[in-house]
Amino acid sequence: MAEATRVALIQMGCGAEPEKNFSRAIEFIRDAARKRGADRLSTGAVSVAIFLSGRRSQNFDLAEEVPGESTAALGEIARETGTMIIASLFERRSAGLYHNTAAII
Repeated sequence: MAEATRVALIQMGCGAEPEKNFSRAIEFIRDAARKRGADRLSTGAVSVAIFLSGRRSQNFDLAEEVPGESTAALGEIARETGTMIIASLFERRSAGLYHNTAAII
């Protein structure tokens, strides 16, 4: 018999501080993996939520390179918890070119 897969969908409110949002998402990932046995996790749009809430041009500063700091940090968490993470990120591919990207780690 095949081993069961346990999936966790992480949806959370985001504030105006992307670093705090990211830290909270990491806490939820660890909790879902350790306490609830999830081995596949999907996050909501952690930094994208602020951008989409007002679509203000200053929010383009929240965009990041992929791969980059967030994907590296999520890679460490995936290794630590033994999970696969699907993370929604606000990607800056080049000047003026942005995406709501799903990074699979």
